[in-house]
This record gives sequence, C-alpha cells and structure tokens, in this order.
Amino acid sequence: MAEKPKRVPVRRILDTLAELYPDAHCELEYRNPFELLIATILSAQSTDRQVNIVTRGLFQKFPRPEDFLDLTPDELAEHIRGLGLFRNKSRNILETCRILVEQYGGEVPGDREKLEALPGVGRKTANVVLSNAFGVPALAVDTHVHRVANRLALADSKDPLETERQLMKRVPKNEWSITHHRIIWHGRRVCNARSPRCTECRLLPVCWYGKTQAQASRALTNRKAKS
Repeated sequence: MAEKPKRVPVRRILDTLAELYPDAHCELEYRNPFELLIATILSAQSTDRQVNIVTRGLFQKFPRPEDFLDLTPDELAEHIRGLGLFRNKSRNILETCRILVEQYGGEVPGDREKLEALPGVGRKTANVVLSNAFGVPALAVDTHVHRVANRLALADSKDPLETERQLMKRVPKNEWSITHHRIIWHGRRVCNARSPRCTECRLLPVCWYGKTQAQASRALTNRKAKS
C-alpha cells in the first residue's frame, strides 16, 4: 500500500465531517457523570445500542454508586449479562462504586489521574467522561476513531495512544471533542471496518485509504483485461 502523504488537508476533512454530521453527539444514554462513567465502562466490546438497552433498566433500579454497593458481583453480572465481558465489568464497576463512595462522596471526579485510577477505566473512558460530562477538551480514541483517522491519514500509527497524540497536534483543541463524535459517526455509518463504502463517501477526494483502494481496484481490472 502506498505511503501516507505528509501533507493532509486537515481543515477540509474537518469541515466535511462537520457538514456530514452537524448533530454528532455521544450515543450512550446518560443523565449525569456517574451514569456516563458506568455506561462507558460497559461499552467495551459492546455496542452503544446494547449498552443503552441494559442501562435503561439498570440506572432506574440503581441510580447512585451507593445503590450498586448493595449488589454482589454475581448479582450485578446478571443485570449486565447481555454485554461482553460482563463478569469482569461487574467486578470493576462495584469496586469503582466503592471508591467513589469512600473517597469522593459518591461523585465522579473530573480529574484525569483520578479517573484512570478507577478499576475498568482507561484513557479512552476517562477522555469520554471528561469531554462529555465535564466539558474538558479531549479526543477519545476508540476502534472507530483509530481506524478512520488512520485511513484519512490524520494519523499514522498502529497504537491508539499515538493516534490520539497525532490527532491532538492536527485538530484544533476547541474541536477535539466534536471531532471525536463526528469521526465515530462516520466510522459507524460509512467507513466500516470490513466493508467501507468508499465510493459513496464525500471524503473520498481527500482520503488516502479510499484513493489507494481505488487505484488498486483499477490496477486489478487492467491486469484482468490484459490476461
């Protein structure tokens, strides 16, 4: 595959994403920082749609971290059984709730270091919570953001953390949070992992991956025609 270009039309890409997804937002359902934190922990290896189905009933029964502490790990696991890694998530959520109650008065801290110290919370989850619940500029890199950013040559890395660093350098800080949502929406709706709809994509003229795929397809067609 051809090397990625050193000069990328970042502004054009961001503006096109803004035109495509003017209403992009977090698709996890939540009413406060605590619900967003739990929903984001649950979203690992699960879709937002699956998580929302589970959390609608879960948060109605257990709206506060104190309420979760009445459950055993096995009991909570039954409530979230429809999600991937539900047993590990159950243990992490209960331990996180215990820490929130004992150390933070039942409130979610708006501090990255404190968030990442919670069980089941990594950098991506912390970024989601900081960005959406506290309005802190952040670029959470999930599988969609990692894939699409690298296809558009906004990043050139196999490591999500490095992809985040490169995006933070290229995207204006005041656009980090909304760009995160727009890239996710594009990844879910057009730039799928296995069957990206490149020919329908408005970003194709500025997409390194799409143009490379088109060139490869034309070369293959020409070889077949000559054989």
